[in-house]
Amino acid sequence: MSKDVSSGAGAAALVISGVSHSFGENRVLDNVSLVVPQGSFTVLLGLNGAGKSTLFSLVTRLYDNVSGEIRILGHDVRRRPTQALQRLGVCFQSKAIDSDLSLLQNLHYHAALHGIGGREAKKRANDALGKVGLLDRAHAKVRTLSGGQARRVEIARSLMHRPGLLLLDEPTVGLDIGSRESVIGIVRDLVREEKLGVLWATHLIDEISATDNVVVLHKGKVLFAGTVPGLLEAAGAANVRDAFRGLTGTITAEAA
Repeated sequence: MSKDVSSGAGAAALVISGVSHSFGENRVLDNVSLVVPQGSFTVLLGLNGAGKSTLFSLVTRLYDNVSGEIRILGHDVRRRPTQALQRLGVCFQSKAIDSDLSLLQNLHYHAALHGIGGREAKKRANDALGKVGLLDRAHAKVRTLSGGQARRVEIARSLMHRPGLLLLDEPTVGLDIGSRESVIGIVRDLVREEKLGVLWATHLIDEISATDNVVVLHKGKVLFAGTVPGLLEAAGAANVRDAFRGLTGTITAEAA
């Protein structure tokens, strides 16, 4: 695995060390290690089937990691799952909000799951909706929103318990160009203003900025972890697309 030790400064929001996972005899993750610094936008880049969703399932405890170690802001997800998951916000690929409820109702329900109620829940909901530009739609039913707006509600929901780490699994799939840019911009603003650590899983190279950290995951293995300039240098490439193709040996348009 190629590494760039300048991958970021500051306290680690997420540390994954030596994690492997198999389904029967099919090994989908092989000794995966990566770091998401606090206050950083880190891209987990890989084709469909690379193991990105499986890795997210291990971080969120949907699956149990029986090898290696996963720490969220210093808390081991196996040994201290409650403390670890309290500091984690997640946006999965599949929709996780109720279309028949209003935006506020969805956020209040999530707040209640975290023991946040009453005046504090209302304050946090208004604040979260403001951050994603949907405060004026607070009482609208989710089913009346566009796909991009619904995704922004899910981001707002993930912020209700004030996490330090945010995971987003292919968050722009199915969105038009304008909606994609809006969602990416909102998350980048959260990194800058709230100092969140973000792990953004995608197969779309044009979602990567030159200032991001990037982890290339291919067939369950980390081929590179570091900065974008470090990736280009390691691969001897002029751009991320060529670097990805050089490291993985793929030419599929799926990563274009």
